[in-house]
Amino acid sequence: MVPRLFGTDGVRGVAGVWPLDPPTVTRLGAAVVRERRKDRPLRLIVGRDTRESGEWIERELGRGAAAEGASVTSAGVVPTPAVAYLTRSAGFDLGIVLSASHNPFGDNGIKVFSGTGEKFGEHDERAVEAIMADTTWSVGSAPDAHVTAGEFAASYLSHLKQLLPDPGALRGARISVDMANGATTTTAIPLLTSLGFDVIALGNAPDGRNINLACGSTHPAGLAASVVHDKCRLGVAFDGDGDRAIFVDARGRVVDGDAVLLLLGRDYQARGALSGGAVVATVMSNIGLELALQKSGIRLIRTPVGDKYVMEEMLSGGYVLGGEQSGHVILAEHLPTGDGQATLLAVLRVMASTGRDLHDLVADFVTYPQTLVNVRVRQKTAVAEVPEIRAAMDRVESALDGRGRLLVRYSGTEPLLRIMIEGPDQASVQAWAEEIAEAVRATLA
Repeated sequence: MVPRLFGTDGVRGVAGVWPLDPPTVTRLGAAVVRERRKDRPLRLIVGRDTRESGEWIERELGRGAAAEGASVTSAGVVPTPAVAYLTRSAGFDLGIVLSASHNPFGDNGIKVFSGTGEKFGEHDERAVEAIMADTTWSVGSAPDAHVTAGEFAASYLSHLKQLLPDPGALRGARISVDMANGATTTTAIPLLTSLGFDVIALGNAPDGRNINLACGSTHPAGLAASVVHDKCRLGVAFDGDGDRAIFVDARGRVVDGDAVLLLLGRDYQARGALSGGAVVATVMSNIGLELALQKSGIRLIRTPVGDKYVMEEMLSGGYVLGGEQSGHVILAEHLPTGDGQATLLAVLRVMASTGRDLHDLVADFVTYPQTLVNVRVRQKTAVAEVPEIRAAMDRVESALDGRGRLLVRYSGTEPLLRIMIEGPDQASVQAWAEEIAEAVRATLA
């Protein structure tokens, strides 16, 4: 069996440990080039977030790519969507991002984009894994790759601003922005100040180890406090690589990706731009989103967890809007991948065109009680094959009796089993989740 390297969002792990040890990273750089081999040398562009491991991973990856004849250009620290855009717009054959998104600094990851700016799909990932497992070849003895550094941020920011060329009455509005000490520290302030916004900057002092540390999209409490204290119109928190955004309204209330999809879905519909009359989301989106969209005559199409699956569905169905509860939002008019800064501009665009504030635009969104419990496991055994877990799940399904949803799945990037339950009240869903979690801890932890 060919070893699996790619999860739901690229190759992910602890920096320095397989599959992110130097020899494997070097071989992966070579394998990706082999998978896309053409009758001419390939051109790669690489971007990274602020993790201290990013530079050596870039060096090893470049060594492998160069051994296969590719040229490597580094964009330095830039958001993931910037690499997606630059790969397509500047004529690169491949784009590679070194990031572990919202994970702690000790982790890192490798995401691969095709020349069209789309993340590698399942077919491409399996092909690279097969090449990695093929023992008939080895990486040539290449010296350190010559990596050309380039300045690309201005081109990406110019493309971003097409979403909001003029903020109109919002010009001068105060916005609190949490950059998670990550990749958007190089772009968010220039973007927003150039549009005339008054920016309160948080998470803007990366040191290689503080990325996502008590800040960013997974820790919005500090942002909420800033929005209220500094009397901001709204706040936004990006994750470490800048492809997701979580919002806070002027009252300090968190507005997640589901609420943003509702807001934008209605806007696209009102403008006659909602192709197919549908929004694409994952199985993790709250049932409240589905019901709210139904009231507006909009369908919700669900996919497995992972923004690459959302994008695949959007491409196959011709849909223009999709995303995840976690804040990944894909705007087909902008890029075939999530972009937190683009999501911010799209939300500001709706606020500017309607004259309504964020809290008003999502005031009728009702989130059904939901809980998510993560249990660390030794191995990812199919839950249906573990009688204790299967029995606990059956009991919960019976108790729900059609009044909610149960979703049990393994993380694609960490050794975790995720237990998500939506139901009639918070106490019940929490108790049911813990019942399943205890069965997991007793058998797989």
